[in-house]
Amino acid sequence: MFNFVSFTSSGTVCGMGPKKHWGPVARQIKTIYTAPSLEAAEHIFDEFAQTWQDRYPAMIQAWRAIWEDFITFLDFPVDLRKIVYSTNAIESLNARFRKAAVRRGHFPTEQAALKVLYLTSIEKRKNRSNPTGRINGWKSILNTLTIHYGDRITAAEQ
Repeated sequence: MFNFVSFTSSGTVCGMGPKKHWGPVARQIKTIYTAPSLEAAEHIFDEFAQTWQDRYPAMIQAWRAIWEDFITFLDFPVDLRKIVYSTNAIESLNARFRKAAVRRGHFPTEQAALKVLYLTSIEKRKNRSNPTGRINGWKSILNTLTIHYGDRITAAEQ
């Protein structure tokens, strides 16, 4: 696979320059990986490179070095890209799973472990804008996944 995240996360990209540019750089980078097509992404990247080449040549050079790998990301439907480039929901769920597993120590069977993970995933969380931890727009995302990768989605059918 490829590693474009290190070039798109504001912390890594902006580590190449003063903090005052983090916001503008991150916003322009986001328009690249949310572009509706390869042609649009190339056009947006050209504008991005013109804007930042003189100030941050290493960042532009890094983007150019991984461009061929990055463009495979654009093959994903726009709805699915958000899941890939925004790992907050995945990281949050993984943290909740780890906490639940550590809290219980060991599990007598695989079924017991799966039950704890399931209960953790549906547990309502206090002091959250989204108390169930569900992803906004999940039905739309699931429909898109089913359309493009229906042969791989079997859990919903069982």
